[in-house]
Amino acid sequence: MTTPVPIASTTVSDAASGALGVREDGPVLHVDLNPTGGASLGVAAIDELTALLDGLHDRPETRALVLSSTGDDFCLGADRGEYRAALAADPTGASLRRIVDKANRLCQALESSHTVSIARLHGGVVGAGLALAAFCDLRVAAETCRFRMPEVAVGLAPAWGGALGRLISEAGAARIRELMLTCDSFDAWTAQRIGLVHKVAPPDELDRVVDAWTRPLARRSAEALTLTKRMFAGYARADRTADVALLDAHLLAACLSRP
Repeated sequence: MTTPVPIASTTVSDAASGALGVREDGPVLHVDLNPTGGASLGVAAIDELTALLDGLHDRPETRALVLSSTGDDFCLGADRGEYRAALAADPTGASLRRIVDKANRLCQALESSHTVSIARLHGGVVGAGLALAAFCDLRVAAETCRFRMPEVAVGLAPAWGGALGRLISEAGAARIRELMLTCDSFDAWTAQRIGLVHKVAPPDELDRVVDAWTRPLARRSAEALTLTKRMFAGYARADRTADVALLDAHLLAACLSRP
């Protein structure tokens, strides 16, 4: 049964009226990117998803959040058109830095939420889309998925959401360094082998895999899930003691400001 959920003084239905589609199935919340068909991750989606995650702090009964997309691709990266428009309107880069800082707040909200997050991946998972998926606790990819980290190829530093530290923590520095520097596309099986996804399935079996995760999560103690998630987050962050995520906005603005 789909019902509105109170989120940040409104409901999920109201908050997600533009860039997200949201439905509730008992203790599981399903969130869809790109309900209107766009494949990039813009400010509207970032703001709505951050507000939704912030609102979940008051809903301990929500055990899992499944993040997916209604388009042909999960996400093809950040909306660089918004970046260019922000820089054209404010050549100092201040407006652009504020936009990029939003991505960092989103990823921190995803990592620190008590809710177990599941990325249901299909189609292209590129740039910011891969970064967003990496901050989810569990990740399943369709066997037809294609992944890529294209930042260097388009002249940008890998500066979105503090994801570089998370990617290194999840898959290892050597593997991420190669994929980041070469900008090579890779398949779902490679993503699983290096630890970027947990499971690979045929496209029509993605929901079965997600259900196999959410069913037991729905029965678990909310307190035990929260403590376990935060313990993992604490140990992961211990590997990122030199985390420079707060510099992401400045790095990206500097790259885009070059003539």
